[in-house]
Amino acid sequence: MKTLFSCTKVLSCKGSKMNQKSIFFTFSSIFFTLFSFSQQQDSTKVNQLDNVLVSAVRVTTKTPVSFSNLDKKDIKTRNLGQDIPILMNYLPSVVTTSDAGNGMGYTGIRVRGSDATRVNITINGIPYNDAESQGTFWVNMPDFASSVESLQLQRGVGTSTNGSGAFGASLNMLTDNYATKANGEISNSFGSFNSHKHTVKFSTGLLNDHFELAGRLSTIKSDGYVDRASSDLKSYFLQGTYVGKTTLIKALVFGGTEKTYQSWNGVDAETLHKNRRYNSAGAYKDEAGNDRFYDNETDNYNQDHYQLHWSESFTDKWSTNLAFHYTKGKGYYENYKEDATMGDYGLIPVGTVTTTDLIRQKWLDNDFYGATFSLKYKDEKLDVILGEGWNKYEGSHFGKVIWARYASQSELGDHYYDDFSTKVDGNIFLKANYQLFEKLSLYGDFQYRTVQYKANSWETGLVDDNFSFLNPKAGLNFEINQKNTLYFSYARANREPNRTDYEGGNVKPEKLNDFELGWRFNSENFQLNTNLYFMGYKDQLVLTGELNDVGSPIRANSGDSYRAGVEIDATVKLSDKWFLQPNITLSQNKNKDFYFKRDGILENLGETNIAFSPDIIAANRLTFMPVKNLQLSLLSKYVGQQYMGNIDSDLSKLDSYFVNDFNASFEFKTNKVFKSIMISALVNNIFNLKYESNGFFYTFDDDYSNPPAIKTVEGVGYYPQAGTNFLAGLTLKF
Repeated sequence: MKTLFSCTKVLSCKGSKMNQKSIFFTFSSIFFTLFSFSQQQDSTKVNQLDNVLVSAVRVTTKTPVSFSNLDKKDIKTRNLGQDIPILMNYLPSVVTTSDAGNGMGYTGIRVRGSDATRVNITINGIPYNDAESQGTFWVNMPDFASSVESLQLQRGVGTSTNGSGAFGASLNMLTDNYATKANGEISNSFGSFNSHKHTVKFSTGLLNDHFELAGRLSTIKSDGYVDRASSDLKSYFLQGTYVGKTTLIKALVFGGTEKTYQSWNGVDAETLHKNRRYNSAGAYKDEAGNDRFYDNETDNYNQDHYQLHWSESFTDKWSTNLAFHYTKGKGYYENYKEDATMGDYGLIPVGTVTTTDLIRQKWLDNDFYGATFSLKYKDEKLDVILGEGWNKYEGSHFGKVIWARYASQSELGDHYYDDFSTKVDGNIFLKANYQLFEKLSLYGDFQYRTVQYKANSWETGLVDDNFSFLNPKAGLNFEINQKNTLYFSYARANREPNRTDYEGGNVKPEKLNDFELGWRFNSENFQLNTNLYFMGYKDQLVLTGELNDVGSPIRANSGDSYRAGVEIDATVKLSDKWFLQPNITLSQNKNKDFYFKRDGILENLGETNIAFSPDIIAANRLTFMPVKNLQLSLLSKYVGQQYMGNIDSDLSKLDSYFVNDFNASFEFKTNKVFKSIMISALVNNIFNLKYESNGFFYTFDDDYSNPPAIKTVEGVGYYPQAGTNFLAGLTLKF
């Protein structure tokens, strides 16, 4: 299983032999009982406590880091069924894509040219990236945006956080805050490609001034732009909150189930011009020679998350957060294989028959669990956070043949492979902001992280690796005056290879030195952020452009490489009714002394472009508010030309594209059954541009003469995105 920007799908994790669900709810009962007689809450302190959930991993303008924030009101007008990466598409340095072509199902994100395996993602400070692949599979949490209070995207290394190392960015999400008054919400949307989303939310408000129960149920379905790229997605979110004078406890259970028809094969250049919506997944010829498609060439996965958070404010200066988490994931993808070699599936040849058509399932049964802790001290000059985390992953991988034309000696339920892997990840970090002088503050951040990874499979071989990483960070923040601030930071980061990297043989961990220099300007009608960055890598695992046998991108160490650029974003209030939010990233992304074997001869190609790293990324949001609660926005996105490989082959170029969307929303208040009614509409790609946001590039050696000589052959594939399409929604709040 795969997402375009990450590797094999091995989400969640396998468990200890204990009943983790029972343990989780036992903890919940204990904590709620302990504090049921607490004093009355102070709302100001509790709101601050809610932020403690993410304060250990978030930054402010006092921190010398480049970042962007989105909150619920920024998301709500476009939250009509598309995934979180698509909702983040207009942030600086961001490039997104969709397998199905319309932003539903499998979606992916790159930041500064770095793929999703190097974007660290946390939910309430809990790691979300898959432990083995390090990728993020948003399809497992459909409509999660409806339960997000706010999110912050830090570009570059950012600050220390839990989970895998951030090599392009880190994204942390805070789920819904508690509500003081009872409320409900019903949201429905419909659109192109038979797409529709239905969401129901509720909150009891604070009962007896202390307890709140809130939840959400969602379902999303779409046929997809690409042929048969359908999605059938369901999700839930349930949160119990206890509020005391100095205490906030949250128990969360959320997850989703997805059934997605595979669409990760892409199309070649010839097919792109003839039928850009063609999907080769499931294609086969029956015994009569007729072209057919297997109707269940699908990805099927279920994932459940459990989190327990306890935030405590001891004094105005001291606060803590303790969290326990557990994630259970189980599922498979199913596909039809023509003329499969029987021996590869544990089948004995039947007479002279050594191949057979068959249907296989590749299963994952995984568990991920652990704990995080942070201690915060803050006074007028010093802001210090001590954080630590420990997480363990246990994953089973196995394959089954559920049908074969020649079944041989096989029995129902037989496994033709069984793999098992474990990964233990521990970290401790200390970070501080200290006000040296009235206008100058010093930032320091030091993290120590250890990783133990063991795997045993025919793909990876025997893996037993241990890593210890030291990741220091430091910076200065200088407030020139009330409107202008300068900052500079340096960060060191290290990260381990992922499961798919080990399939390529000898692989090394990556190292990164990140330098950031920025200027922030803030006035009543104009805000400007300018950031210069230089990211120098050693043994960076760059995308080669090739895909493995299940459509996941293959990476390889590139030696020395760098990413350097400037990011500029602004918010301009043109008048009381007109607002402008442009951003642009200009960058150079290069491999140094890149080696490549062409026609059997190893060549030094010198400096080459890093794959999937465009030199220009720009976006803009122009908003017009003619009357109160009516908002009209034109959203524009430009992504420059990029190479899909690292050898600067003309064949591997992915064309630039400039796409425009239109978003409209109107919300009016009522005094009757509903508190408010919001009507929203989104027209994507209003100029019906034919474009491809992603692709793949491969090379192979071909013996083309007698006696044989080796010639390198190149090929490409593309992932086309939808032309003009729309979504419209109605949200009722009561």
